Amino acid sequence: MKKVMLTLFILVILTLAACSGNETTESTGTLSPIPADYAGLTNPLGADAAMAGADVFTNNCAACHGQQGHGDGPASTALDPAPKNLPELSTTVADDYLFWRISTGKQGTAMTAWKGVLTDEQIWQVVSFIRTLK
Repeated sequence: MKKVMLTLFILVILTLAACSGNETTESTGTLSPIPADYAGLTNPLGADAAMAGADVFTNNCAACHGQQGHGDGPASTALDPAPKNLPELSTTVADDYLFWRISTGKQGTAMTAWKGVLTDEQIWQVVSFIRTLK
């Protein structure tokens, strides 16, 4: 009986830990707050960076997000939760949010951290490209 209770207690703790924190708020439609390290950042690149961002996006993001960023890439069917619809998201968030999410990814999803894989300039180029998506 003690083993069953201990196992149940551990499962409850693990479940609560997995559901705690700011990351769960995005599943309810409210976006997680941007960490102080990223809050207020604005894209230092001009609109011409979107062309370079399109190449970075195609090579690194389109498999999940799709060519137009609608979350309908070939890999998206196997992902739960589904990738974000980026044109829709970009109308509600600032540059700092996009840069943060691309840089650090999102726990509990397939969104991987690209910081260290892509340079900050490449991430800003992708942000520029996302702003062009319709």
